Amino acid sequence: MLVPMNPSNGSPSPEPRNLLISIPNWVGDVVMATPALDAIRRQFPDANITLLMRSYVADVLAGTKLGNEQVFWPPALSIGGQYGLIRELRSRRFDAAVLLTNSFRSAAVTALSGIPRRYGYGRDGRSLLLTDRLVPKRTGNEYSPVSALDYYNELARFLGCPDVRDQMVLATTADDEAAVDRRLGALDPAKPLVVLNPGANYGSAKCWPAEYYAALSDELTVRYNARVVASLGPKERHIADALAASAKKSIEVFIDPPLGLGPLKALIRRSRLLITNDTGPRHFAPPFGVPVVTIYGSSDPAWTVTRFAQERTVMLNLDCQPCMERTCPLKHHNCMKMLEPELVLAAAGEFLGALPTVAKGNLMKTG
Repeated sequence: MLVPMNPSNGSPSPEPRNLLISIPNWVGDVVMATPALDAIRRQFPDANITLLMRSYVADVLAGTKLGNEQVFWPPALSIGGQYGLIRELRSRRFDAAVLLTNSFRSAAVTALSGIPRRYGYGRDGRSLLLTDRLVPKRTGNEYSPVSALDYYNELARFLGCPDVRDQMVLATTADDEAAVDRRLGALDPAKPLVVLNPGANYGSAKCWPAEYYAALSDELTVRYNARVVASLGPKERHIADALAASAKKSIEVFIDPPLGLGPLKALIRRSRLLITNDTGPRHFAPPFGVPVVTIYGSSDPAWTVTRFAQERTVMLNLDCQPCMERTCPLKHHNCMKMLEPELVLAAAGEFLGALPTVAKGNLMKTG
């Protein structure tokens, strides 16, 4: 088996039997890391794999069997919590750690835990804390846009996994499915279920206006007899209120209470189509083979390419795009305000049926 070499003595790393993997913090990145996790799981089927993660992303990986155990990060500002985690990891005697996270903290904690082999990207001042490292691509002083899918898969190959695939891996649990059963009730085969994801934890620059989502929902209901469900998080009450106030046709808004990430996976799995901002739940569609229309504003699609054949990207081509900011630095948010609902409706129509009144073709619009 091809394995990385130890920079200190040139010896090949032994096959890990007790492996720690540090999981990304963002929901979308967690999903895009699953092909790498799957490759590692298949390459080392007898290894005990422990996933180190933030507690709020545990539901994303629930049911996948990509790891044997899980350990959660304490709050970043809890010094006692960090020492407690280091003691726990040291007691488990891991022989290798794979850092899918880029943080200095993840490298420091695994080094202080006495884990002898530590694989990751040499960046953010942590290169000396890694025994085996990759160098991320740069253009000048900036990191080059690379899909997170490729970014994590390269680490799996570096670890010695020859069979690394692009297919993302998710699963739902019985509890996830039961929660959606209670919220949805029976589905009518004559009414295609379309799920809207109008929020974004990253910031308002990624959010298409709620009024546009409402207009889109009305058209989907009229043209396709669709059952439209919008799912929002607990901090997105203002979006839920704007949707309800603007929609002229029936729309179901799931916010009281919010679904949670596990049931949201189950909801998207059952849907005919997901329409979403460029945010974490967008990535729930490809693993389940569900078509998805992704609306881009401030972000650069190059960072999150999924190579999913049933995904359509709708984005303008303004001079200020992509700015990668959380809020519009120019205060006008034209990248989203100028993106008309008809463009998104045209993309949706590719999956729901022919649109007699909306022209199809290139969904990129020059502003």
